[in-house]
Amino acid sequence: MSGSLWLVPGEGGKDRTDDLPDVPRPRRPHWAAPDPVDELAARMGDLIAAAVHPDEIAAVIESDGMSDDQIRLTYGRENSFALAEELYARVPRSYPEPDRPVTDPWRVSLLGCLLRALVFALPGLAYVVGSHLLSGPPDSLGLPAGTMPLLAGALAGWVWNQALAHRAYSWLGLGARRAAARALAVGAPLGALAGAAVAWIAGAADADAPGAVAFAAGQAAYLGAATTLLVFGRERWLLCALAPVALGAALMAVYVPPDAVRAALLVLSLGAAVALAAVTVLRCRREPRQDGPAPRAVASVPYGVFGLAIGVLVLLTALGDVLRYGAHAEVAAPAAVALTLSMGPAEWLLYRYRSQAVAGLRASTTPAGFWRATSGALARCLASYLAVLALLGGVGSLLWRQGPPMDAAHGLGLLCLGVVLWTALLLQAFGAVPVAAAVCGLAAAAQTVVLVTGPLSPAVTQLTVCGAAALVLAVTGSALLGRATAHR
Repeated sequence: MSGSLWLVPGEGGKDRTDDLPDVPRPRRPHWAAPDPVDELAARMGDLIAAAVHPDEIAAVIESDGMSDDQIRLTYGRENSFALAEELYARVPRSYPEPDRPVTDPWRVSLLGCLLRALVFALPGLAYVVGSHLLSGPPDSLGLPAGTMPLLAGALAGWVWNQALAHRAYSWLGLGARRAAARALAVGAPLGALAGAAVAWIAGAADADAPGAVAFAAGQAAYLGAATTLLVFGRERWLLCALAPVALGAALMAVYVPPDAVRAALLVLSLGAAVALAAVTVLRCRREPRQDGPAPRAVASVPYGVFGLAIGVLVLLTALGDVLRYGAHAEVAAPAAVALTLSMGPAEWLLYRYRSQAVAGLRASTTPAGFWRATSGALARCLASYLAVLALLGGVGSLLWRQGPPMDAAHGLGLLCLGVVLWTALLLQAFGAVPVAAAVCGLAAAAQTVVLVTGPLSPAVTQLTVCGAAALVLAVTGSALLGRATAHR
């Protein structure tokens, strides 16, 4: 056979073989010229040895301008991907040590995450300070007066501000702080108006709800201000703004201040949060204007749906027994407080997972080895979060005697919800928010329907629905994040 078939690209091989038929390459005898695939493997040895997936090699081959026709004629392989897979199999993995000490880009302070958890939890004290605005006879569902406006306003705020935060973070990812501030300056007030309107509509039929509607309107304004401060990393500013509310809750542990004092403390905290958010936005007006295409607004919609689904699941956990049996809403406090306080450790463990995944990417030499490394990191971080959540739930149940005992059904249901929350947040961090939103949305809808119409108790309903959603999200996360390309 003519040796022209074995010419490498650039030596005339393509011009002299254009008319040859595309036939399978026969096995060469031992005395024939060297296999061009071996020669290519030798030339690209360092690059191939450092690749964690054949697609990396295929990308290099295609970037060199080699077409599929050239690959078939020169190397006897169907295309760049087939050639890359053979090169990947022929060359052992060997990752060179870096010239300088490796820094972990995902290492964060645990104290900072715990501070964020405190910032998430302190607004709950506003319900204690403003309890005089929520007084009145229970409604038809057995809930305290004004509960429906508060819940409706809170859900509207979660949906809007989750999408708004993603929009602002998208601008920040492009280095456009001024555009991010502009999005928050417009979106936060609109979200406050929308939340107040939803609360007013929900309380229109309740004559005892004016105080609750006013409280819900303040809550909507606070959510917008808090979103602005948190997006720009101003947790300490927000903590200072919440100091009057914390002071009021501490005073109520000793004696009950007059209603006017309690209302003043609420207004002071709200005013401080709004003022600090305004200062943050105004400071960004000095930033240079960023040219280029804007992030698509529709890309933030799944994040809003995700916020709605998570909000419904948390509220059903907090109020499931109340809605089913007409008990007092205070029975919900332990689960709600445990979930809120666990968000700080949850955030730290999300960073911890990403850190361990990067370490696994450096240490693994095969795709299967990397999958084992990431799956192990996922299991360890998730188990750590569930341990924290179980501890918080148990302590809360002991301290809050009015609530239901943390029996097996309530405890396992809370842990299943914890799996859903943590794995959904993990998928969201890797850009798989449509999957997380779909699974959480279906779980929220199913739990609502079963709770209202089904024969199961709220605890068993949560255990069943959230257990199924947790299994789906855990398996999806392990499969998706076990691929090296997901960690680019």
